[in-house]
Amino acid sequence: MDILVKAAQLILALVILVTVHEFGHYAFARMFGVKVNRFYLFFNPWFSILKWNPLKGTLELFPHNSKDGGPDKAVKTWQVSKPREPRADGRPTWRDTIYGLGWVPLGGYCDIAGMIDETKDASQLESEPQSWEFRSKPAWQRLLVMVAGVLLNFVLAVVIYIGIAFHWGDDVIPYQAMTEGMDFSVEMQDAGFRSGDMLVNIDGRPLDAKDYSAGWDLIQPGARVGVVRHGRDTTIVVSDNLVKTLASKGKDYIPMAMRIPVVVAKLLPGDPAAEAGIAAGDRILAVGNDTTPAITEFMPALQRAKGQTVDMRLRHADGSESVVPVNISDNGKIGIQMLSPLEIFDREKISYSFFQAIPRGWEIGTTQLATYVSSLKLLFSKEGAQSLGGFGTLGDLFPSAWSWYSFWQITAFLSIILAFMNIIPIPGLDGGHTLFLLVEIITRRKPSDRFLEIANTAGFAFLLLLLLYANGNDLYRYLLK
Repeated sequence: MDILVKAAQLILALVILVTVHEFGHYAFARMFGVKVNRFYLFFNPWFSILKWNPLKGTLELFPHNSKDGGPDKAVKTWQVSKPREPRADGRPTWRDTIYGLGWVPLGGYCDIAGMIDETKDASQLESEPQSWEFRSKPAWQRLLVMVAGVLLNFVLAVVIYIGIAFHWGDDVIPYQAMTEGMDFSVEMQDAGFRSGDMLVNIDGRPLDAKDYSAGWDLIQPGARVGVVRHGRDTTIVVSDNLVKTLASKGKDYIPMAMRIPVVVAKLLPGDPAAEAGIAAGDRILAVGNDTTPAITEFMPALQRAKGQTVDMRLRHADGSESVVPVNISDNGKIGIQMLSPLEIFDREKISYSFFQAIPRGWEIGTTQLATYVSSLKLLFSKEGAQSLGGFGTLGDLFPSAWSWYSFWQITAFLSIILAFMNIIPIPGLDGGHTLFLLVEIITRRKPSDRFLEIANTAGFAFLLLLLLYANGNDLYRYLLK
């Protein structure tokens, strides 16, 4: 069931992201009078799920792609509107576009007339250019058509972050309120951090829990992280290899976490804690000879003492302390529920009006983009390449239980990823087309159709290999690790 919930969230996110991206190309193409032959959500090799032809007024169910250019054969065809004739002056309208839903949810496409991409070769453009074709338009218009998808994906991310800020606001625990400090992984401790350190600043800049880039910034090579350790200010200079080491651990690895003190919320009647006289609000400071400043130490201490009676040192709600003997069960339980961090530490909750949410959304969007761009350098390391993932990795980003807050947060971040990855100057991506257009604008010489065909074919082959490698990493991690 968990995998179905994750898959549903991923597919819905892809529907939103792909539709917005391709609509960017479509909208700008239509704005400049360029005909768009097809607008498809998801790919449709061999057949489509649905196909709507506004000129014919037909909606087709499971039409098979015609190999000879004739009409597609469909399982069912509905006449949903009256057939119409193209405009007498030949200018294309939205009705000249066929809209469809494919069955392979790996993306989508906007088939722009007169444009060479991975779906067309130069031989298809041997006829005289028409005024409504992409190739007939000025370079600056073609450039805007190509960058429009990327632009709309970034705008979508900012709009989502604005909506999140307006609807949910910010609800965080400030670093200053984390009185027990942080727990750090072995790798972080090797870099100089110690469990219990309270994070204060990075390169002199105070740490803000609302800053989406804080976790990334404090593991950067050479970063000077200020902490409070045993009441004293200490500076840690981050080593050069820390970020690569953490990248090799995979996306689910948590290098640090808030230390949560053991404060009793509820007791189970008849269980050891209740029998010993422990009360709600008590904090457990020690189990036998083991001090337990946080849950991190408390749970192992219980396991070591299971089946025994040990003294537990308590701090009561009024500040007084006492020691009581507690019979720990054979499975290492004493029958308590603990307070969550949100119930223990002071929280900072900020609500935003609509106009206040706009700059907050822009701040989050630009911060996430900068952090993601900075992290891409890891892809060129062995550790980064090994951490690369495909659709399984994307699906695992979503929680196993549906949460609209998490869904929109992840969708916004994926929109930023899609925007930036598409603008990388690789032939076959928007960035490749953009690069060739910039060269044309600067040199005033248009690359030949044959060159564009070869470049796009090579770029598409590279992207296909990258897709296979990323999804192969997923299979390796799920089946062999």
